[in-house]
Amino acid sequence: MVIVGLDPGIAILGYGVVQYKGNKFNVLDYGVLTTEPKNSFPERLKILYDDLTQLLDKYNPDTVAIEELFFNKNVKTAITVGQARGVQVLAAVNKGIDIYEYTPLQVKQGVVGYGRAKKKQVQEMVKLLLNLKSIPKPDDAADALAVAICHAHSGNFRSMFKIK
Repeated sequence: MVIVGLDPGIAILGYGVVQYKGNKFNVLDYGVLTTEPKNSFPERLKILYDDLTQLLDKYNPDTVAIEELFFNKNVKTAITVGQARGVQVLAAVNKGIDIYEYTPLQVKQGVVGYGRAKKKQVQEMVKLLLNLKSIPKPDDAADALAVAICHAHSGNFRSMFKIK
């Protein structure tokens, strides 16, 4: 199974592409898709949509796992990132790919085994589970790989959106 994990954002969208077979991971790719503040908000959404669509075309994943948003203070940021996340969901839906979503607590639980784990603990486990030489950089890419690992470990077979 090929899983694309996403750490949603408007300026930086983290992604991680892993193959999961027989309880073993093979990292296919990871990194970030970025937009510049000089671009208008609609342009930034289009850039993310187009770049993510290209990534999905390249890897043809079985599933996309995306982290739910958690904001407790800045409502404006939450709305902006929420709109970007919607575009990211749309890119997968338009490709007919099943989408799964996980809370930050579920991601930590799925990777470390403890829902209140520190970011550094999650990053170290991502490195260990994926047999990488170092912690993936930037943090957004490491977070996206953690989302993909969480999905693989979850046994979750019910998509939040099923468009086929």
